[in-house]
Amino acid sequence: MADTKTAPESNEAYAIVEASGTQVWVQPNRYYDLDRLQADVDDTIKLENVLLVKDAKGTTLGQPYVKDATVELKVMSHRRGPKVIVYKMRPKKKTRSKNGHRQELTRVMVQSISVGGKAIG
Repeated sequence: MADTKTAPESNEAYAIVEASGTQVWVQPNRYYDLDRLQADVDDTIKLENVLLVKDAKGTTLGQPYVKDATVELKVMSHRRGPKVIVYKMRPKKKTRSKNGHRQELTRVMVQSISVGGKAIG
């Protein structure tokens, strides 16, 4: 079976950033759901923890971060993820617990990826 995740076309710019304790592959003009960020709706956030930048010129890999690289995000909304059921049971002990959990998320739109003040995407 083929892998469901495919790499973008060679002419598309992308970056890998560190946000909300995870590493996220971002492309301009796409939206992503991150763990809840402390920002209001329609605020603009700049992420400076950029690990990798790919553009038409080539790939820039940071050690650990790319210098002067930023990703600009616009907060679209605050949401909650799908419900996850957590069920614990100890057999033969009559011990059961059932809990539900919904993760608090923030939906953000990637406005631009820039290196050295120049927008690449």
